[in-house]
Formats: sequence, structure tokens, C-alpha cells
Amino acid sequence: MIDTPDNTPSLEAAKTVLIRRLEEADRGRWQDLFRSYFEFYEVEVPENGFDRVWNWIFDPDNDFWCDLVVKQDGSIIGFVHYQLWHSSLTASMACYMADLFVEPSERGSGAGRLLVDKVLAFARDRDLPSVDWLTQDSNYAGRRLYDTYEPKSDFVFYSVPTRQECDP
Repeated sequence: MIDTPDNTPSLEAAKTVLIRRLEEADRGRWQDLFRSYFEFYEVEVPENGFDRVWNWIFDPDNDFWCDLVVKQDGSIIGFVHYQLWHSSLTASMACYMADLFVEPSERGSGAGRLLVDKVLAFARDRDLPSVDWLTQDSNYAGRRLYDTYEPKSDFVFYSVPTRQECDP
């Protein structure tokens, strides 16, 4: 059983859902959920964005994965993308949880916690020192979950565009 903080719905959720690796047959549902993730963050999907990310996931030479949370009836209700990255502060590889999304109607069910726990177990199994991620400051539902693992760090994230966008 995956370790979880006290007083969480994960143990109950684990009885009604499973976490599994994304499969080729899941493309349509994955893309629908991923589109909803973009909409949640009010970000446009980059040109060929779905195809590029899909190809990363299935490229055996790319350390980028996707797991799904699936209900007993087979419905896919969420996903997590995660990858390895070089951490110069620890002088080792670490795990970066790039994206996590659960259907709004399923939030609070423990599905998100199971996805985070899956990534934590992945990192522990590989003796990685940490799992890192970021979220928007205003993602209060996500932060309520994330804060049960560790308080937010003091680091501030910057993202400086390096391409000029052309207006058609």
C-alpha cells in the first residue's frame, strides 16, 4: 500500500479506482482530459501540442510518463505526467510532476492523492531525492492537496518567453 498522510481518502479511493500506465487505446480520452487541463489554466494548446506530448510518453528514449486514474467501470477520470530532470542543487536526478488533472466532479475523492502517491512511489523506487512540481497560486483545490505533503517552498518560478509570437 502507498504511504499517505493521516486522515486522507486515499485508502478508500484505492478500493474503487486503479492507477495504470497510459495505453495507445487511451488517446481520445487522454486528449480530452489534457484539453480540460489547458482550459483550467486558461492556456492555448500549442500547435501539434497533443501529438508532441503523446510522442514523448511513448518514446522509450524519453524519460516522460503518463499514468491514469481509472474507475471500476473503466472510465478514466484523471492523469499525471511526470519526468526525470537534473537537479544541480542535489547533484542527482529528481522527478518532476509536470501535470496533474482530475475531472472536477471527482475532485476530493482521493483520485488526485493516488496520482501524487504513484509518482512519489516511482521516485522512491528509484532512490530519487524528491518529487517537485508547481501550480498556480490560485489553484486552491490543488494546493489543499499538495499542502498535505509538504508546505510550499520559498522558491519563485519565472518563465520568460524566448519566441516572438506572430499575430495572423
